[in-house]
Amino acid sequence: MENLELLATVVEQASLNKASQLLNISQPALSRKIMRLEEDLGVQLFTRKGKRLELTRVGQVCYEYALELRHLDRKFQHAIQEYKAAGKHSSITIGASLTTLQATLPDLITIYVKANPLTEIKALTGKTHEIVTMVKEKKVDIGLVASTINAAGLHCEPLFDDHLCLVLPLGHKYIDLPALAISDLNNLPMILFSKGTWYRVLMDELFHRYSILPDVQMEIDSFEAILRLVSTCKTATLLPQSYLRGQNSELVLRNIPELEQTTRTTSLIYLNAESALTNPAIQPFIQKTKEYFHKE
Repeated sequence: MENLELLATVVEQASLNKASQLLNISQPALSRKIMRLEEDLGVQLFTRKGKRLELTRVGQVCYEYALELRHLDRKFQHAIQEYKAAGKHSSITIGASLTTLQATLPDLITIYVKANPLTEIKALTGKTHEIVTMVKEKKVDIGLVASTINAAGLHCEPLFDDHLCLVLPLGHKYIDLPALAISDLNNLPMILFSKGTWYRVLMDELFHRYSILPDVQMEIDSFEAILRLVSTCKTATLLPQSYLRGQNSELVLRNIPELEQTTRTTSLIYLNAESALTNPAIQPFIQKTKEYFHKE
């Protein structure tokens, strides 16, 4: 079986020299092993054409069996690893507001699962105060909210600060202006979050404070839909900068000083009690999250 694996490597590298380097053995030693395999099988596996090695017809049959054996060996090794890890399977339930679920959680899950592939991750959505209650009542292991929470029995780990920015499609007239003020939003055609959503309340308070009346053409409760429609309809919107993390290059962010008043903090929340951290998946998730957002 070992020599069949050597045969497969020689075929795939199409060279004894390259195969010997990959296998970390000398070329003469590899040649002897291939010759020994041919002697044991009583057939010729290769023909030489110049410097190239070509499989004979029976050599091709041997190569195909070598691939099958390789596949079976990997399947066997995987089964053993699964058996060894049987006691290490775990799960974690995360509560997140819709905004953080859409904008922040996918990145965290990708990073965590890469390091902890055996952990099952579940997510529940709700408003910030609902997530706080879920954590307190142990309906979720961790909460991810767009706020700083100060509540008895809860630990709040601030991750990053964010504020609204003006988001424009390519070709918009505001892109090339040297500076923008809040007054530039007056009568500006825009797509905004639906009324009653957390960010829309924040926007309406800002509009009222500065007597701004934007031309609201659409109201939508999905930031992904807003992003697509901004490009399609060639209109503007207001979104937190974090929402544009990893998005396409067809959108341009412009900062307006007054929008910095809309700063919010995205945080992790979890129970202080040590008993709440008995789930082995919780602490690694917290640690990975800290590393991700504090790496700067």
